[in-house]
Amino acid sequence: MANDVDKPKGANVSTDVMDDIFSTAGEGASFDSSEMQIPFVRLIQAMSPQLSKKKPEYIEGAEQGDAFNTVTSEIWKGEEGLKVVPCYQTTKYLEFVPRDLGGGFKGEIAPNDPVLQQTTRQGAKEILPSTNELVKSDQHFCLIVSDDGSYQPAVIDMKSTQLKVSRRWKTQIAMQKVKHPKTGELVTPAVFSTIWKLSSIGESNDQGEWNNWQVEKVGLVDNKDLLQEAIAFRKSIAAGEVKAAADEGGPSPSSPDQDGIPF
Repeated sequence: MANDVDKPKGANVSTDVMDDIFSTAGEGASFDSSEMQIPFVRLIQAMSPQLSKKKPEYIEGAEQGDAFNTVTSEIWKGEEGLKVVPCYQTTKYLEFVPRDLGGGFKGEIAPNDPVLQQTTRQGAKEILPSTNELVKSDQHFCLIVSDDGSYQPAVIDMKSTQLKVSRRWKTQIAMQKVKHPKTGELVTPAVFSTIWKLSSIGESNDQGEWNNWQVEKVGLVDNKDLLQEAIAFRKSIAAGEVKAAADEGGPSPSSPDQDGIPF
């Protein structure tokens, strides 16, 4: 699914070797889609384990506000951000054990489960009858576009205070209009037709400080290969052929030692 373009480092690869590489392109590199992991891309907060050298999740050079890939540990500087083509969006309802009771991800709740209507609000939290916490998560399946033209799939999941960003992003996508150059007809382009920039911005309230996503439109996709890949990616997700990495829902928003967001 990814289209990472490798560039030789140091000495150039000889023409003969490159001929062999291209003549055997793809051999042994095709795997069952159930074995493929689509990583998450998340923001690093002040207390995220990616900043602690004592934690296995530590990423050298990472800073608060940077975005990182949960599988490869690749980072994008927060102020520079990353460019993405959104291809598919779904909403998940996740159940977590409260941190003061040991914490931990319990599983996903179906959107039509009656238990979702039986929650009680405690501060900024939604509490299930089981006393576990309910967390709503908007998951945006995207292709990350690199400066060299390569692209790779990832999931941008937005929870807690990030949900307001997700709502604005979906509204911006739905309100777009482009004019057909021949007929003059105005239409709303498909979700996978536009490139967006995701960067981070600091926010705060009386409970603390954290980093949130900031979304900015870049423009329409102008590369046919990228557009076709985005269409294929959307179809494969809709068909259930590819799924996000086994991430156990990510850290609970009420777990400051993991996520850094104080609610």
